[in-house]
Amino acid sequence: MIDHRKLGRELDLFDSDPLIGAGLPFWLPAGAAARREVENYLHDLERRHGYQHVYSPALGKRAMYELSGHLANFAGDMFPPMPAGEDELMLRPSLCPHHALIFKARQRSYREMPLRIAELGQMYRQERSGVLGGLSRVRSIALNDAHIFCPEEKAAGEVAGVLRLMRESHAALGLRPANYQLSLRGPGKKYGGDDESWARSEALLRGALSDASIEYAGKAGEAAFYGPKIDVQVVDAAGREWTVATVQIDFHQPERFDLSYVGASGARARPVMIHRSLAGSMERLFGQLIEEHEGAFPVWYAPVQLAVLPVGVDSSFAASAVAAGLRAVEIRDGSLGARIRAASKVPYIAVVGARDEGLVSLRLRGGRQLDPMPGAEAIALIRAAATIR
Repeated sequence: MIDHRKLGRELDLFDSDPLIGAGLPFWLPAGAAARREVENYLHDLERRHGYQHVYSPALGKRAMYELSGHLANFAGDMFPPMPAGEDELMLRPSLCPHHALIFKARQRSYREMPLRIAELGQMYRQERSGVLGGLSRVRSIALNDAHIFCPEEKAAGEVAGVLRLMRESHAALGLRPANYQLSLRGPGKKYGGDDESWARSEALLRGALSDASIEYAGKAGEAAFYGPKIDVQVVDAAGREWTVATVQIDFHQPERFDLSYVGASGARARPVMIHRSLAGSMERLFGQLIEEHEGAFPVWYAPVQLAVLPVGVDSSFAASAVAAGLRAVEIRDGSLGARIRAASKVPYIAVVGARDEGLVSLRLRGGRQLDPMPGAEAIALIRAAATIR
């Protein structure tokens, strides 16, 4: 593996500037193009599996974080309050309080359960400057997040469904988890809720892992303050472990926010809140994907899918490729060999000569060359390869 901080800058995927600040990288056009494709994929995957997408503000009143328990248990990772008239506003360190209030905004019925609310949302954490690095640990975080509200008897099935979606999305992205971790309470930290609810949460997660035949290790002290969680771990180029996906059981915040729905009997019931992220933050995810693929992303989310290298003075193939929906770029400067080397991370290279009579010579990433074919056939081949599998 090559460190994503080095490779990401060499490939113009992301950068940073002292005037913006530490832990606040910005995405350059190539990185933004790849990220957008991954975001669209995750959005569509979630929709196909019953998630409803929302938008919520990245700010909230101090009182909301007092109610959720974040200020009591997580204040050291939050930015300080900002005066706003008679109120104090804070940048959110997570999306769950907002989603709890979205659930509470309407009277809910058991017929809506499970209610799956998803958002690619911005959140902020006041990480210490000494731990910041590249895309792996940042202060401004775009999180692929969701919260599932359901009766307790449906929680195990929902966690199982999340684990399946994790595996599907990781396979599509070319992401290789190193291990699964069951994150539990540990000494020296504050946690919400009571021992009985924590035991129920832990039993649900252990059961889901067992049913899915997933090997895991328990790790004390890594739980969220409101409940235990399953964390999917990856290892970076330096051998450090990072969490890239998670699913968590929470009895605590539904109680704090007094969430309820009308059950089949007409009586009010308390839902369980399941927190889950299939791919974590876009920042940490891409830090890992850059290293996993060494910048040579799968065709479907490669920033450039096709590099066109004209041998003659003119070529219409780049324009036709763009019109067909491919992300194509034309490279004219330098010798043919130099241009091929410059496009080494691009999945397909098309060498187009003035005497080829409409035929295109496609070179695959890695050096293999295909027989000359008509331009339309070449475009169809690349579009088929770009289909997410």
